[in-house]
Amino acid sequence: MGVRSEELGDSGTLMYPSRIKLPYTWHAGKVGSRFYQEIRDNCKIWGTKCPQCERVYLPPRETCPRCFCNIDEWVDVGDIGTLLTYTVIRYAVPGIQPQEPPYALGIIQLDGASTGLMHLLGEVELDNIRVGMRLKAVFRDAREGNYLDIKYFRPLGS
Repeated sequence: MGVRSEELGDSGTLMYPSRIKLPYTWHAGKVGSRFYQEIRDNCKIWGTKCPQCERVYLPPRETCPRCFCNIDEWVDVGDIGTLLTYTVIRYAVPGIQPQEPPYALGIIQLDGASTGLMHLLGEVELDNIRVGMRLKAVFRDAREGNYLDIKYFRPLGS
């Protein structure tokens, strides 16, 4: 596919539509760091609990978005939960997807959490995925301290 140029105004300036890929380093902060370290070192998923409204946030938060309270209580939310919603990705976007399509992403509310966590679904036929199904986290053998240390969530009992 060729590059198309467009003339802009009387100046004769050309515009070339394109995309720029910018690598960056992301700082997880103290809350994110503890979240990823617990997954990496202990295969445990932790959330934070608001002292006022008692909601348990996953991913963990330092401040409650409802009450604006500082949160410093950590809660082990377990690795089993319920699928709230999902989508199946069937198209490829080279360089940015966690795996080759088709695959499914879901929002899973772990049993000890008040909010959902978006992640990959695995060990399930795409046509058999259903809202409400019970899922369990599967952890990678070689964990590095990042979100994909949770390999995916699979149906409970499989």
